[in-house]
Parts: sequence; structure tokens; C-alpha cells
Amino acid sequence: MKRNSGKTAELVYQLASPIAQSLGLTIWDVRFEKEGSTWILLVVIDKEGGVSIDDCEAMSRPLDKKLDEVDPIEQSYCLEVSSAGLERELTQDWHFEHCRGQDVSLKLIRPYNGEREFTGALLGLENGAVSIQTAQDKYSFLLSEVAYVRLRADI
Repeated sequence: MKRNSGKTAELVYQLASPIAQSLGLTIWDVRFEKEGSTWILLVVIDKEGGVSIDDCEAMSRPLDKKLDEVDPIEQSYCLEVSSAGLERELTQDWHFEHCRGQDVSLKLIRPYNGEREFTGALLGLENGAVSIQTAQDKYSFLLSEVAYVRLRADI
């Protein structure tokens, strides 16, 4: 399972959090990843009632200014601010607690009993393992075995 993208992401999270709080937003995730030949700094935001394009712009402008001021990233990159969305990926420990009881899709890196995808209610994250309750059974998988866990919007 892809986790937070290291020291750069953590530093950007620290810079972005006060800006987000002042706008009534929450930082859902920060990722610093290479896509092709371009480095992308992705800041994913959330708020009660949903995020608008205006929220993304309101976050992007002061964050861009702060990043230029502090200059924490050596290479060139593209800053993207986006909504976590309805089918948001759960990547942080607090995401699993926050979304406990909600319906999720879980995809494994390798099949378990011939299956790679499971859908059910999120029971939580404990000792590095995510647990879900499907219509048939309860399952628990180590995060190292999981490709992703996402909220389901279609249920």
C-alpha cells in the first residue's frame, strides 16, 4: 500500500496545515511522486460538506507562496491541490479511524483464496492490519499486502 511520500511530504504537510486550518480545511494527504519525468506535489484537502474548486484555489495560492518562500524542494515540481473525493484512498492511520464503519473497497497486491478485491464495512486498523466485514466473512490483511483501501461512493 502506498503510504505518505517521505520527508518532503511531511515537511509540506507541516507548511500546509496552518493554511488549511485558517480556511476551514483538513489536509487529507500529501504526496510527492514522480509521474513520468515530472515531480508532482499533490496536496489533498477535505472539509465537512465537500470541497469546491474555490477551496482548492484558496489553498493553492497561499501554499504556493509559502513553498516559494521556504523553498524546501530542490528539484522542479508541479503543485496540485485537489479534493479527497467521494472514493478517497485511506493512507494514514487516522483515516482508518475516521472512516470506521463506512463501506470500502480493498484491493490486495496478491490474491487471497483466489480473490484480490474485497468490499465491506471498515472495522479498523490495528497492529498494521486493516479489517473489513464483507457480506460473507470478516477479513484482516497486513497493510504491506494491500494495494489500496478506498471509500465506496456507489453503495
